[in-house]
Amino acid sequence: MIRAAGAIADEDDIVVIGSQAILGAHADAPAPLLISQEADVFPARRPERADVIDGAIGEMSPFHETFGYYAHGVGPETARLPAGWRDRLVAVDNANTKPRRGLCLHPDDLAAAKLLAGREKDFAFVGVMLDTGLADAAVLAERVGAAGAAPEQVEKARGWLAARLT
Repeated sequence: MIRAAGAIADEDDIVVIGSQAILGAHADAPAPLLISQEADVFPARRPERADVIDGAIGEMSPFHETFGYYAHGVGPETARLPAGWRDRLVAVDNANTKPRRGLCLHPDDLAAAKLLAGREKDFAFVGVMLDTGLADAAVLAERVGAAGAAPEQVEKARGWLAARLT
């Protein structure tokens, strides 16, 4: 998908911010984290070209029908991300992505964004990350406060995290 998205957007680096960003750091992630058929992506230098990706290899496209997964072209503003997230991106650069490169959210940034989204499925996702050691609770508590989210979102995320740890 990285290679296809990069070719479509004429971009070498594709940022992955949705749940499937976990694959950047953990290609062997637990099955409950790999349920989604979609990867939320955007071109690193030209995020406005995300719609071209969505139109070509998005949901219900021939790509989706052929491979069983699809790209959802999004923008960087789609997720509430902690300050410094770009500096922590995990590069995926191998024979499957050449000549492109995937830049996936660091697991703790992904988990923080999920907590701030605050949906039940996001809490379940982060729960698995915590249970399997793929996210660090102390780092999450810090990162949800560094995302510029509304105070009520931060409070809800930190409340869930605190309840989960007791």
